[in-house]
Amino acid sequence: MDALAKTAALIKKEEGLRLKVYPDSKNIFTIGYGRNLESTGISLQEAEYLFQNDLNNAYLAVINNLPWTKQLDEVRLSVIVSMCFQMGIGGLLNFVMTLPLVKAKRYKEAANQMLKSKWAKEDSPFRAARAAAMMETGEWIK
Repeated sequence: MDALAKTAALIKKEEGLRLKVYPDSKNIFTIGYGRNLESTGISLQEAEYLFQNDLNNAYLAVINNLPWTKQLDEVRLSVIVSMCFQMGIGGLLNFVMTLPLVKAKRYKEAANQMLKSKWAKEDSPFRAARAAAMMETGEWIK
């Protein structure tokens, strides 16, 4: 084992592995093997890697919990996956009025229900308005 590999093993042993953010002994937010998130943060490549994992997880959560979404066009599926990405599958599944309307292809009504939600009114009004417009029209909106 070369010196760098031995050093890595030593640091891993000393730091320990934490997969969720925690405050270290100096109350600095840290993750992994002692990654100081406040001064080091993450690189663009790390952010992209994390994003792709999160996106894949959101997509799989939607497909596994709402298998009928596989039949949606790409724009409407994108809206559902984006909502799941933002609020998690639990939050998405709380759209008990919206989801049956989407499944029934009643997109205008589904969009209206989306706009009545706390998500649209308080949490993410601009994002929700864009998502509702995409749901209604089936067209990409930037």
